[in-house]
Amino acid sequence: MKRRLLGSVLCIIGLCSCTLEPDYKRPALPVVSAWSDAAGVAGASSAAAADAANPPAPLAADVDWRTFFQDPTLQQLIGLALDNNRDLRVAALNVAQYEAQYRIARSALLPTIDATGAVDNTRALGLTSKESSVTLGETSWELDFFGRLRSLKHQALEQYLATDASQASTRISLIATVATDYFQWLADQSLLEVATATAEADRQTYEVNLKSEQIGNASMQDVRQAESEYASVRSSLIADRRAVAQDLNNLVAVIGCPVPDGLLKSGALDAAQLPPVSAGVPSDLLTRRPDILEAEHTLKAANANVGAARAAFFPAIQLTASAGTASTALSGLFKAATGAWTFAPTVTMPIFDYGNNRAALDVAKIQTQIDVANYEKAIQTAFKEVANALAGRTTYVDQVASDREYVSASTHYDELAQARYRAGTDSFLVLLDAERTLYTARQQLVNDRFAELSNLITLYKALGGGWASPAA
Repeated sequence: MKRRLLGSVLCIIGLCSCTLEPDYKRPALPVVSAWSDAAGVAGASSAAAADAANPPAPLAADVDWRTFFQDPTLQQLIGLALDNNRDLRVAALNVAQYEAQYRIARSALLPTIDATGAVDNTRALGLTSKESSVTLGETSWELDFFGRLRSLKHQALEQYLATDASQASTRISLIATVATDYFQWLADQSLLEVATATAEADRQTYEVNLKSEQIGNASMQDVRQAESEYASVRSSLIADRRAVAQDLNNLVAVIGCPVPDGLLKSGALDAAQLPPVSAGVPSDLLTRRPDILEAEHTLKAANANVGAARAAFFPAIQLTASAGTASTALSGLFKAATGAWTFAPTVTMPIFDYGNNRAALDVAKIQTQIDVANYEKAIQTAFKEVANALAGRTTYVDQVASDREYVSASTHYDELAQARYRAGTDSFLVLLDAERTLYTARQQLVNDRFAELSNLITLYKALGGGWASPAA
């Protein structure tokens, strides 16, 4: 008898372990299997040659953000953002919510057991009756023969994992945004310093020309040209001050709290350095970019939902049983011959549903196709972002090096123009051209240096940088 009972239990467990989910197959990679040579740029740059001479860099996903961003000020700003940013806080709460929903779906696979006590008093035809009862094991259990509940549990698990990956993606994006906003503040501070120095030089030039014109050594045309140049630079100076103030507001918004007094210090943009990271191969993105993992978990959840929709076509078997004791006297509630039990299996079989189950299955299949397209789109978007950032890494190094040469040459040109103007060899127009050229060269160097750093941050983010980082 015991063997038959054990066999029956094992048979039920075996049947309940089956599902009608389609076999999941990861969609083929909708991009090429390798990055373009030299990031798709004809002619390897000095950056590519430097990469070849150095040992292989680690994959970005394995580089903790504290290792990648070594500026102490930036590290403190990122730490504040991870503690206070509201978007990240909402993402964490979403993970907790979906984890709870997964536990709800998992609990549906197990029997529910309740205990109930009751006292009934009845009066009819002048007679009073009283009955007391205690039900110690009221049990309800759906036998998941066709895997409906198991598929729903699998769907809830994949949704939970997708939300967890979304939180990681939000975290990486937040870190990148803080770093970009910080370097933007440094860049605009540098532009403000350049504009301030240039405005002061133009002011002095204007005053010298004004005095010279008053004693007959300069023309009014030179005075007006100097005045015009001074006014133009003052306008740029005001715009740079506004940009710095807006940058600070952006930092406050992204970190979620005021920036500590004395934390931000200008002048560090040119000295900022970010370590090299390896791009690996495109297929690495499938396991190292949280947004792609999120899309795949969403696809798996849709695949599990197809199994649940298929199972809805088959009978649902519900077992309801209880055991306890009942008596007309409370004192005799637990005496012999007061036991009571019920056992009520029910089978629900869909017969006429006017196409409801068929429509639900069609919806589940179509949703799977949508999620396949979204998954492939996520991969293509990731590939584009990485490829563009790799191309930027190759070219920005050379561009900034050229900018430094431009500033150096413009400085020499300005010094020569100053000397020749004072000697009376060249006109004031030549001097103005030299000053404008130097001002433009300095601005261009700052802007391209910021673009270089911003591109490296984008590459780190696009490669899933910090994915393996411990929670901060």
